[in-house]
Amino acid sequence: MIITPDRFGGGTDGHMKLYDGGRAPNPRRVRIFLAEKGLSVPIVPVDIGNLEHKGPAYTQINPYQLVPALELDDGSVIGESVAICRYFEELHPEPPLFGTGAKGKAEVEMWNRRVEFSLYQSVQAVFRHLHPAMAEMQVPQIPAWGDANKARVIEMLESFDVVLGQRPFLSESGFSIADISAGITVDFMKPARLLVPEALTNVHRWHAALRARPSWQA
Repeated sequence: MIITPDRFGGGTDGHMKLYDGGRAPNPRRVRIFLAEKGLSVPIVPVDIGNLEHKGPAYTQINPYQLVPALELDDGSVIGESVAICRYFEELHPEPPLFGTGAKGKAEVEMWNRRVEFSLYQSVQAVFRHLHPAMAEMQVPQIPAWGDANKARVIEMLESFDVVLGQRPFLSESGFSIADISAGITVDFMKPARLLVPEALTNVHRWHAALRARPSWQA
């Protein structure tokens, strides 16, 4: 990855750049994906801790005030981390991280959606509604909702443990965007003050394998 001194240029310089939010899960997902592809994209850091993503300069780039965002050479912007990954998958299909063939692509999509809608959203709810540092961003915080999602996190991990007992990665296609999405979510459990139960040995094995990949340091 190339760290560029550019800040929020708003499409005036005609160069692709990735507006990145540091160690937050979704920016990490894109950086890991790019590392798996062997791609480098100039990065513009966005300080979400200081709410820079809520400021007028970044809001002009991405009105939804979310990171990451990919600004293309023509000044257009792609938001949402999976959409950004899909863009690069189309340009650089090898190695395939969204599956191959009709069945393979559908299966990866299925697992990625299960991760996002069941596991990631639940971990996010625990973090946003229970962590004191989120009080300024998550208004109102609803502790009961955070607590309610803890059981769902464990439930989903238990279901993943069964699958990972049958194969090394979530999809039969092998390592994919679904594993990246799930892996950054399990990493996100630490700041959410959640633990993967020791009994889920397949999840622990799978997560250790992900952390050993060079891309995981991106």
